[in-house]
Amino acid sequence: MPLQALIFDCDGTLADSMPLHWRAWKQMTESHGLHFSEDRFYSLGGVPARDIVKLLSKEQGRAIDYEAVAKEKELAFEQLIPQVRVVGLIAKIARDHSGRLPMAVASGGTRRIVTQMLHHLGIEHLFQAVVVSEDVARQKPAPDIYLEAARRLGVAPQNCRAYEDTDLGLAAIRAAGMEAVDVRPMLAAG
Repeated sequence: MPLQALIFDCDGTLADSMPLHWRAWKQMTESHGLHFSEDRFYSLGGVPARDIVKLLSKEQGRAIDYEAVAKEKELAFEQLIPQVRVVGLIAKIARDHSGRLPMAVASGGTRRIVTQMLHHLGIEHLFQAVVVSEDVARQKPAPDIYLEAARRLGVAPQNCRAYEDTDLGLAAIRAAGMEAVDVRPMLAAG
């Protein structure tokens, strides 16, 4: 199928933000007495904060207002956005295709955080659509967020290429019937 659109994950793909998210998570989980290892944090990349807090509280038998605690984590991360740097190699792909192909961002983050990051990085103008966790009922690894991005771009999923940095995100892309690009080897190669 001919390539007609590009879709990018945000955190860890366009934005070098994962270490800063981890810092916010560590602060929040410690203050609420929740155990959350760094390895597990990275394995849940793309899962919305509210879903992670709900999962942790259930697993650890803690009665926690997961919406309020997730908001607390988001507010902690929001203070760190000025430290987020663009992932130059991936942003270059988007810049190179700007005006040639429609492009979208598909992120498990919240609209408030994702739009602030894209603005901070100076790349928000590259994308015709931004789809976030609030826009779909099922989150990664379900394909919904990628399918919604393709729908908003007006392109059939099989004509889309999507870029991701997590196993859950790559599973979502494949489940959507799109070409999946794992950016981790690209970034490791420099």
